[in-house]
Amino acid sequence: MRLKITIDAKTYEVEVEASEPDAPAQSLGIHVESAAVRLPASPVAVPEADTAVNGDEVCRSPVSGIVVRVAVQIGQTLQAGDILLVLEAMKMETNITSAVGGKVAAIKVAPGDAVQAGQVVVEFAK
Repeated sequence: MRLKITIDAKTYEVEVEASEPDAPAQSLGIHVESAAVRLPASPVAVPEADTAVNGDEVCRSPVSGIVVRVAVQIGQTLQAGDILLVLEAMKMETNITSAVGGKVAAIKVAPGDAVQAGQVVVEFAK
């Protein structure tokens, strides 16, 4: 039986032979081989779990990305909504803002750092 198949706007004419339902794949001219799976030489580092930190005292990254710019300094007093840093994720820049007001106690990232979603990026003074 001849069939026409269109892939990416190109039409191909193929010939298909009917076979028995339980026929092995070799009778159709198909050869299947297994392939080796490569694993990384060392395990991928996972950021430390910051579960012991009070949520009001930190800002966590909402997305994974690369830090483009840090807009605050240690000791700076902020209000809720102030920009802390800018992340690039999926070729878009995202402003990460403070959910609470307070004084910046620590900045856990620097420009060029890769961050994961949920990772602590800024800590506030208690």
